[in-house]
Amino acid sequence: MNAIHAAVSAIFDVVLTPFEWLGDAWALVLVSGIFGILALLLFKQISWQAGIKSTKDKIKGHMIAIRIYQDDLGIVFSSVLKVVLRNFQYLALNFGPILPLLVPFILIASQLVVRYGFAPLPVIDLARAEAMLPGRGTMLEVRMKASHEGEISSLTVELPPHLKALSPLARNARDGIAVIEFAAVAPGMADVLFSVGGQAAGTKSISAGLEAPRSMQPERVSDFWSSWLWPAEPTFPRDSPIDSVRFVYPSRDLGFLPGGAFGVLLTFFLASILFGIAVLKPLNIQI
Repeated sequence: MNAIHAAVSAIFDVVLTPFEWLGDAWALVLVSGIFGILALLLFKQISWQAGIKSTKDKIKGHMIAIRIYQDDLGIVFSSVLKVVLRNFQYLALNFGPILPLLVPFILIASQLVVRYGFAPLPVIDLARAEAMLPGRGTMLEVRMKASHEGEISSLTVELPPHLKALSPLARNARDGIAVIEFAAVAPGMADVLFSVGGQAAGTKSISAGLEAPRSMQPERVSDFWSSWLWPAEPTFPRDSPIDSVRFVYPSRDLGFLPGGAFGVLLTFFLASILFGIAVLKPLNIQI
């Protein structure tokens, strides 16, 4: 999965560059819309277009029969039953071809989230950071893999120079979870280093300051399925006892669009649908 994400990321680095001259918000809208059009073109190729059109026409015919013969309960009942059955057929004809489209949908949506969903951590003056009350900083959570929970007792966390620890590392050996509170006291992007039993166990990149990197994510994971959602960093190595590391990035300001991961996904979904609807008739696509 890491190789796939690396390839898709390289493609997006090239594809998004001209769109980003218009700003992040317009780049997100246009790329989402283009995907919606391409997805429909692919749907047209892998779906039974004649069958979809025939099924829709038959549903319309049964609906007309209900209207015309509304005084004949036998015809009305038969037509209603046929409408229900034809709707199941219509859903099956559409649902089957949509399944293969979920793969590119997830790959592209995750790329857009890590590129436009988050802003770097704000930088706080060192004196102000030292005077911060507990809970006002950023909480970093480390979770161990199943059957490695006890190794949390030997976990150590080394923060890069631009981050300052605001609390000691608190460990929960029963659940295999450790947390540490920190704040960014200087701009920069560097890795937090994790060691277990004196052995390197992985890293997590954290960005702070006004300049955002090309892509960033608030979580690094180890399992295959979760990795689909976080393409900016590779998964933890198989021999690492760490399952995941997470914290919270602020939502990026996208102007007229909603920010954050949810805002990016909502924009991607709506823009792809609206662009797709606009080309349904010109491209003669049945859906």
